[in-house]
Amino acid sequence: MGYSVGQVSGLAGVTVRTLHHYDRTGLLSPGARSPAGYRLYSDTDLARLQQILFYRELGFALDEISAILRDPQTDAMDRLRARHRLLTEQIAELRRLADLAERAMEVQCTGVELTPEERSDVFGEVAFDLSYATEAQLKWQDSEAHRHSMSSAAAHTKEDWKRIMAEAQTWRTRLTRAFDAGAAPDGETAVELAEEHRRHIGRWFTPCPADVHTRIADDFAADPRAFALVVPPSEQRPGLAAFLRTAVHANAVRGATPESGRERS
Repeated sequence: MGYSVGQVSGLAGVTVRTLHHYDRTGLLSPGARSPAGYRLYSDTDLARLQQILFYRELGFALDEISAILRDPQTDAMDRLRARHRLLTEQIAELRRLADLAERAMEVQCTGVELTPEERSDVFGEVAFDLSYATEAQLKWQDSEAHRHSMSSAAAHTKEDWKRIMAEAQTWRTRLTRAFDAGAAPDGETAVELAEEHRRHIGRWFTPCPADVHTRIADDFAADPRAFALVVPPSEQRPGLAAFLRTAVHANAVRGATPESGRERS
């Protein structure tokens, strides 16, 4: 019993035309014919087809596959080693291109144009999550504040970013210390920290009125990717994002109260 060309096509996932081509070139000629003259493939033929498809998947040309199958013991290993080297080089090049594409997207989404080395030097563990940056851009693309923030970020020099991140690190240390010490999220210390954060945004990126600041803090509490922009995962604690959100909302309420006597900018 043999398999018809149609059956082999369905089993192997190749076209009938491809099987006919393999037959014409001598790469895979079926071992038998039906009484009506139709090709019939044996189990041995199917095993050979599997080998052909394996080498095709690795990118070998048909004449190379034919040479390997003629003398697999002496030819296959050398050719496989050469293919492995080539594929490894191609993977490295594709990774390089992917990194370039990711960097280009990061610049478009965040406005921060630094080399990878500069990013590591300036930002340390604080990293932009590209998926979040893309979603944020889509979410806020019609916002004048977002456009102003992106423009400011693009205009900052490496030295500007170093000052920004140093200021943020000092603030972050005080935030985590207050949280660890059990400060009330709507108490004086936490609210002052919230106000400092609001002014930091206004000073370096875009005017940040209380309603904008509360929306930012809501994102911090709702999305770990957003909170990682201000507190890297290694410095986070369970509940810290919610602590900051409560402090920001309390600060917004306090700023709206006339008797607070706090200057707003």
